[in-house]
Amino acid sequence: MTASRGIRILLADDEKHVRQLLKAVLMPFHCEVVAEAENGAQAVALYKELRPDAVLLDINMPVKDGRAALREIIAFDPNAVVVMLTSMSDIATIEGSLDEGATHYIRKDTPPAQMRELLSDVWKEHFQDASP
Repeated sequence: MTASRGIRILLADDEKHVRQLLKAVLMPFHCEVVAEAENGAQAVALYKELRPDAVLLDINMPVKDGRAALREIIAFDPNAVVVMLTSMSDIATIEGSLDEGATHYIRKDTPPAQMRELLSDVWKEHFQDASP
C-alpha cells in the first residue's frame, strides 16, 4: 500500500450479507474492495491474480474451507495479511488459523464499531497511514 491509494482488500465469505456488512465496516478506511470470493478456491485464485494488500477470509466456506485457503495463500505469499472471519467460538480453530499464518481473527457477531477498531489495529500494524 502506498499513501496515494487505500488498502486493497479481497473479501471471501460465502454469505453475501456478510460481504455487504464488511464493506460497510471498511468504508471509513477508504479501502478498495478489489474482489469478492464465495468460496475458498475462488479466494486463492483471486489472491494469486490480484495480489491484494489484505484478505478478510471466512473459515467455513464451500469448495475449499478458509483454513485450507489460508494455507495456500501463505504458501504463495508468506507475508500475506489475512484476517480470518468466524462465527465459531472454538478456540482450537481460531488458534489453528493463527498458527497457520493468519494475522488476526474477527468473530462475525462482533459489533461493527468493534470490528472497525480491530481492523484499524491490524491496518496500523501492517500499513502506513491506514487510519480511518
